[in-house]
Amino acid sequence: MGGSQLLSPPPKLLGSLLFLLWLQEFYKLDNVLLHSFALVNQQNEEKENTFMVAASPNSAPQPFLPLLAPSPMGTPFFHNSTPKLSGRCALNFTSVDSLMRTTAVDCWTSFAPFLANVICCPQFQATLTILIGQSSKETGLLALDSTHSKYCLSDIQQILGSRGGSSDLQEICSIHSSNLTRGSCPVYDINGFESVVDSSKLLSACGKVDPVTECCSQICQNAVLEAANKLALRNGELMTSFSIGNSLIEHSSKIDSCRSIVLRWISTRLNTASAKQFLRRLSNCNVNRVCPLDFPDTKAVAGNCGNMIKNNTACCHSMENYASHLQKQSFITNLQALGCASLLGLKLQEMNVSTNIYGLCQITLKDFSLQVGTQESGCLLPSLPSDATFDLSSGISFTCDLNDNIAAPWPSASQISSSSCNKSVNFPALPAATSSQFGLIAADMMLGVIFSLLSLLVMLL
Repeated sequence: MGGSQLLSPPPKLLGSLLFLLWLQEFYKLDNVLLHSFALVNQQNEEKENTFMVAASPNSAPQPFLPLLAPSPMGTPFFHNSTPKLSGRCALNFTSVDSLMRTTAVDCWTSFAPFLANVICCPQFQATLTILIGQSSKETGLLALDSTHSKYCLSDIQQILGSRGGSSDLQEICSIHSSNLTRGSCPVYDINGFESVVDSSKLLSACGKVDPVTECCSQICQNAVLEAANKLALRNGELMTSFSIGNSLIEHSSKIDSCRSIVLRWISTRLNTASAKQFLRRLSNCNVNRVCPLDFPDTKAVAGNCGNMIKNNTACCHSMENYASHLQKQSFITNLQALGCASLLGLKLQEMNVSTNIYGLCQITLKDFSLQVGTQESGCLLPSLPSDATFDLSSGISFTCDLNDNIAAPWPSASQISSSSCNKSVNFPALPAATSSQFGLIAADMMLGVIFSLLSLLVMLL
């Protein structure tokens, strides 16, 4: 037949076209994987959602979508070396090996300062309490002496450091060797403890701490305080004798020391996992109760946003600049963010900022937490206790509860407290998560793959 022969495209051009088509499908697949990851994790976090549901939102909350938190430090390397121990500490580290590994990850060297308030330090303190509690089964004592406390704290730091934990935990968490002793509590042996404290009553109140209601009902916390008071007054002093000056401070110090003794005793009556859960749930009440952020001087914001705002752009620029300082500090929980937003709002109102500048400048709860990278990727941690996890392929990760842009509530003039136990406070409704966030670890890996493939394309051409 006399038709002209059909020309075939050059091999290099054909390869380029096929590569571009593959790249398009790669992005589609990536999108599917991201959303699948979020959906798989949703089921694991259903129990934690109940805490925020109890906070009386303005409208019915939608389901959370827990996400992989963005990592500020990239993929960590696997760290496991031999610790140099003193040989002078009698604590049984082997019996709590799993707990020590969890603590090392929660306080990973690069992350510890950013997770200190919410995850690392509460877990570190729980580990110390459990270790001393477990040792009391052999020694009968719920405290270490001043000499051995130094060796033991050093050994604990060595073990955690050998597994990737920060070498600065004592400084980051303000832990000293004296925290492992009896302090000023007059009773620290098990026999003496059980002769003073109603053990069955204490265990009944604290054997199973409700993670949702305890922070408001304080059933276990009150029982611990009652037991600590009994120990502090073991020598027969009357409460009235502590009513003046330094004596009151001295009694308060005794209560704090005895409270540590009580927590150690309770941990002896629980297995390691249950003891950790109990201690983290108790400490979590204190975590969510206080805003951990340091607020810089608000004069610049008040100057641009006070009284009648003349220039919205200047006001918002000032507010956003102020928020950028908060975003360099640490990860916080969603309840802490509410408290921080309320506290800052009240500070600004005292400086004659009457306009809701959170709404005007689109300030969200996420703006009060640590921000990562050049794009908006703040993360609010769960209000209930959580741990970081380590995986050889993805590194360190932790769960974000809120990634959506939830408007920060501007405090009303009559608002006294933003506590979740204050029934008169209306918290913003929690959203259904509409987008997935990519950890920087995964993002870096993806960019590396694309760069390699682009290099291959150049070679083909």
